[in-house]
Amino acid sequence: MGLKAQHCAMRSLGQTASRATTDSIPPFTLRILDACADNASEEEMAELILGIDPVLESVRARKAVRSHIDRANWMVTTGSKQLFAG
Repeated sequence: MGLKAQHCAMRSLGQTASRATTDSIPPFTLRILDACADNASEEEMAELILGIDPVLESVRARKAVRSHIDRANWMVTTGSKQLFAG
């Protein structure tokens, strides 16, 4: 089942840091956001971006992908404003 970029943007945000920095954006988080926009499935993102086999480790793969989707959404909606505000 593919993830829609719109769905990704509407997910609840789960960021614990109070301020965003350029160090708080892992490169694969941005790749996850791009994959959401391209309607990639969670399985595709887990395997191709995170290197987790979604067949052998389905729970871990799903949790890892969702965690990175949440972080990416937080960066888009909240963190980027803090980052560029100075």
